[in-house]
Amino acid sequence: MSTRLPRIPTTVLVLALGVVFACTTVPGTGRHQLMVVPESYEQELGVTAFRAAVSKAQVSTDPTLNAQVTRVGTRIAAATGRTDYKWEFKVFEDKQVNAFCLPGGKVVVYSGILPVTRDDAGLAAVVGHEVAHAIARHGGERMSQQLAVQGGLAAFQVGYAQQHPASVQLATAALGAGATIGILLPYSRAQESEADHLGLIYMAKAGYHPSAARDLWVRMAEISKGQQKPPEFLSTHPADATRIQQIETWLPEALKYYQPGS
Repeated sequence: MSTRLPRIPTTVLVLALGVVFACTTVPGTGRHQLMVVPESYEQELGVTAFRAAVSKAQVSTDPTLNAQVTRVGTRIAAATGRTDYKWEFKVFEDKQVNAFCLPGGKVVVYSGILPVTRDDAGLAAVVGHEVAHAIARHGGERMSQQLAVQGGLAAFQVGYAQQHPASVQLATAALGAGATIGILLPYSRAQESEADHLGLIYMAKAGYHPSAARDLWVRMAEISKGQQKPPEFLSTHPADATRIQQIETWLPEALKYYQPGS
């Protein structure tokens, strides 16, 4: 007896074709990524988000901290080769052990992370990682992935709601959870690892020894000891031990770009 496959809705076919013809390549790693968001739009969002963040935050007036972040950030930015970005560097007075870089080169470092970075090399590891997110267009990629998942779920609902109205809501929820765990979270971890990888190269090109990144993550792991964290497969970031191991694997490559005192 032959098995008759269900008819695939037109919206699913359109979405699939869009995915096929909207792939780009990450500079430096060669990884293919889904990208349906124009870079110009992504950068507009980055500028808007940056202005909003600056207007709400307590921007540091400490000349020493600002000079350090600008000094390190400028060298990392030059190492990326993206002279078309309008780079800006700000220090926010906040206890968060964190930093971020928005599309277009808008970099923020929270003062709470500076005791952990300790020196310019440690700070270069943080800034290199965050800048790598912008260069690799991880923000646009995440938006594209979410659009693809939402489009797929909507297509499923449109295509099968009339056939199975009682079960379509439950199935959609299950598919959404599966997409998060099986697609979005793994890609998020892959982006974090890619930012670590590219960040090592940028800091090495900028004249900072890339081993400082490994030392930084050893300190970060010590700080987070005892904190409850989700299992790695449910997390947006790789586990600390995974990051340290990956960085050690990439160090020989990064050292090829290292030019002390550059």
